[in-house]
Amino acid sequence: MPDNRTTTFKSLLEILLVSTRLGFTSFGGPIAHLSYFHEEYIRRRKWIDEKSYADLVALCQFLPGPASSQVGIGIGVMRAGVLGGIISFIGFTLPSVVALILFALALHQFGLGNSGWIHGLKIVAVVVVAHAILGMAKNLTPDVQRRTLALLALIVTLLWQTAFTQVGVILAAGVAGFLLYRRQTIEPSESEGTFPISQRFAAGCLTLFFALLVALPILREVSSLQAVALFDSFYRAGSLVFGGGHVVLPLLEREFVPTGWLTEEQFLAGYGAAQAVPGPLFTFAAYIGAVINGWQGGLLATVAIFLPAFLLIFGTLPFWQLLRQNATIKGVLMGVNAAVVGILFSALYHPIWTSSILSAIDFALAAILFGMLVFWKLPPWVIVLTGAAGGFLLA
Repeated sequence: MPDNRTTTFKSLLEILLVSTRLGFTSFGGPIAHLSYFHEEYIRRRKWIDEKSYADLVALCQFLPGPASSQVGIGIGVMRAGVLGGIISFIGFTLPSVVALILFALALHQFGLGNSGWIHGLKIVAVVVVAHAILGMAKNLTPDVQRRTLALLALIVTLLWQTAFTQVGVILAAGVAGFLLYRRQTIEPSESEGTFPISQRFAAGCLTLFFALLVALPILREVSSLQAVALFDSFYRAGSLVFGGGHVVLPLLEREFVPTGWLTEEQFLAGYGAAQAVPGPLFTFAAYIGAVINGWQGGLLATVAIFLPAFLLIFGTLPFWQLLRQNATIKGVLMGVNAAVVGILFSALYHPIWTSSILSAIDFALAAILFGMLVFWKLPPWVIVLTGAAGGFLLA
């Protein structure tokens, strides 16, 4: 027993330290976060294997909510159970939550400052994402059929950029994978990933997710408490949005600006700050909550907008594990994983490339950073600091 407790404590401490470092250095939005996770958790530490990571990403892309945060939670669960998932989330999210709450509290005194270093960090995101996607494409699209699926997914998600396009592409790719590989003999998975969550606990999480989705608006109508209204608005935003943080921003604007809880100027200032800090863009909720009701409102908003992500990932992981061991389902996943590669390439171009590489100088800096990462094998934090400094000097 003591040995088990010691091992668990060490695992949790390791998760906290690694996820916190990622929380301080992961710039560039959800697609970039998946790339940072892939580099740190899969390539470097080998906590889970490549296929388990691809399956987890496919599941989180399919679910509503912040996909990168859900992937981080899932990796923590696979490493050290439910508590590991919670700690992984705290480490990755807390730095940006604290930064945005402090920014909201000091908004009347401080501006955004020089934006050159922010642009440099966007270029870093281009480099990291490109490097990771090339590695994933090599492993997940080894044949012509899957490369074709990836290409089609890229084209569709690039030309029709709606909240539900990704879900539709993943569904279609799953059907295509089933049709293409249904007669193929698939050997049993050698995946090392496990999800130590009981199906009873998972069912309870799913029940609570839907119960809150129905009950909170009713409670809001019969209650005059501001905290209830805030919790309802942020919970619905986290429950019903596909596509990551950039998609949730317009919904939050409609929730809070017309109602007078937030001015347009305050909203835009917070959006700029959210783009400048690392971690998930959903932490923009912490800024809004802090503007409305101080640091307490910031923490309440953070809990409310991320709670659906926890309930959904805890509620689906055990059943996902059973399905992915089924030979028929594995053919579906082969198609889905190929589509995810195409979706990631699409996101690499827009919005990451289009918002970052604006001139020949930007491309030159990106090429230098890519060489530092791929050829000279320098650690990611060196790439981040170099990109920020380069952007500042070139501004």
